[in-house]
Amino acid sequence: MPQLALLAHDLVRDLGGRRVLDGVSLTASPGHRIGLIGENGVGKSTLLRLLAGVDEPDAGRVTRPRDLGFLHQEMPFDADSTPAAVLDEALRETREDLAELDRLGEELARCAEDDPGHQELLDAYGRRLEQAQDREAWDADRRAALVLDGLGLGAVGHDRRLGSLSGGQRGRLALAALLVRRPSALLLDEPTNHLDDDAATFLEGQVGSLPGTVVVASHDRAFLDAVSTDLIDLDPALYGPVRYGGNYSAYLSEKHAERRRWERRYTEEQEELEELRESVGVTAYRVAPDRGRVDNEKMGYGHRAGRVQHSISRRVRNATRRLEELERTRVTEPPRPLRFAAGDLARQAEESKEPLVALRDVRVPGRLVLDVLEVAATDRLLITGDNGAGKSTLLAVLAGRLPAEGEVRRRRHLTVGLLTQDTVFERPERTGRDTYEAAVGSARAAKVPLGSLGLMHGADLDRPVRELSVGQRRRLALALLVARPPHLLLLDEPTNHLSPRLCDELEEALGTGPGAIVVASHDRWLRRRWQGREVRLVLGADRRRSDRADAFRAAGFVREPASEQGSG
Repeated sequence: MPQLALLAHDLVRDLGGRRVLDGVSLTASPGHRIGLIGENGVGKSTLLRLLAGVDEPDAGRVTRPRDLGFLHQEMPFDADSTPAAVLDEALRETREDLAELDRLGEELARCAEDDPGHQELLDAYGRRLEQAQDREAWDADRRAALVLDGLGLGAVGHDRRLGSLSGGQRGRLALAALLVRRPSALLLDEPTNHLDDDAATFLEGQVGSLPGTVVVASHDRAFLDAVSTDLIDLDPALYGPVRYGGNYSAYLSEKHAERRRWERRYTEEQEELEELRESVGVTAYRVAPDRGRVDNEKMGYGHRAGRVQHSISRRVRNATRRLEELERTRVTEPPRPLRFAAGDLARQAEESKEPLVALRDVRVPGRLVLDVLEVAATDRLLITGDNGAGKSTLLAVLAGRLPAEGEVRRRRHLTVGLLTQDTVFERPERTGRDTYEAAVGSARAAKVPLGSLGLMHGADLDRPVRELSVGQRRRLALALLVARPPHLLLLDEPTNHLSPRLCDELEEALGTGPGAIVVASHDRWLRRRWQGREVRLVLGADRRRSDRADAFRAAGFVREPASEQGSG
């Protein structure tokens, strides 16, 4: 059966007195997997909700296939339901297809070929057969088991209450239900949240194999690079949202070129405007008809003066017309993008052979098992591992915020900054600017203004913190740290809630400068390009099955920096 495209035309949506989407159009044809990217608050989730029909636009229209699936941030199932019930609902239409094929087959067997209703039955059977084939109906139960296992849910009991599952498990179950259902149009909002590497790779394969339309909003650059056939950037651009063909790598190259073209055109138009204003207002009148006569032109001065005046009038008229035209059609000034403009993220400790922090035989019961770790004064250290392996716990121990069994030694007078995953401010009624000044002091805030760090738009500096998005609050917390760089900077999932471009710039800043930086991250894009050391934590049960030396090696405890030719 022919797959229908997902179409949006001139969508407008206002939220909280602010225009989030202004005339956005989109054509998503079957076989295309479109990634939505942009800064937090530009309307990615809003656009998905309009496409799904969950919200209605203030203007514009959407044409969508009947069979559409939407994965959004809220849990779509009742807490008293079970995984078995969720899967039954996901497979309901597929099973209806098979049941209807059986019914139609029986009717066809009883209906003679010369019966007037035979052709109608045959057509109905053919349509239902094509639909069942698109949904891979005969393989549905096996596929359901495969999807559950691929998303890390194979061991979850099918009769458990959904309310007893973790938020990550419920999110993965919602994703599994959509993949099992195989709708003709699939809308995904941050689908790789709560997925480990294996599950994310599995999801990439599943999404890439879907024959229908996929539209996905994601900060996961590795996922976008793997699955996208097109990207739509909702950040401000010369002619509104721009669609780029190709994956994330192709987008980066074209985006940089497009920004340069916009800036060059704006600069050239501003220069021309200045020249035209000068020409109309001053230059054209510098050659006046009553200038002093010279001896060799006295006889023809009156005639020459007329020609000069006519020439000047023509030049003025031409310049005026061009000025008016350019005033109407000139491009707007490229908005100043958020550019991570902090200086050194950490500062150099006093010279010493002693590490900043040294851990030996550290244990946090049920959360962390670590034999040895030293952080040197200029380290760039990446902490990786599966969910639950203890990455955040290790950062808390290094920061001195969590007591641990074993030996923990810190250098005297060591300053440590920790960016946690959950950002909470004691005075959410304060503005971002006031929060910053209260934290770093008025003198430091004057020397390093919040707006100079490139982490927040000027319009957001004077908004109460409680009105900021999760991503904006996280960037404010990062600003508090880098405004007064510590000797040791600890970052827990620093790319969460940041736009792809800001992630790229933050990663570039991590690799340079003095001091020590330790990053815990599941971000596959960041990890593929990391140039420093890496420690991989493994789950406590796995560690107990190994002796100390084997565990040290299996963890990939120290990875040498990649060569200049390598990718890290």
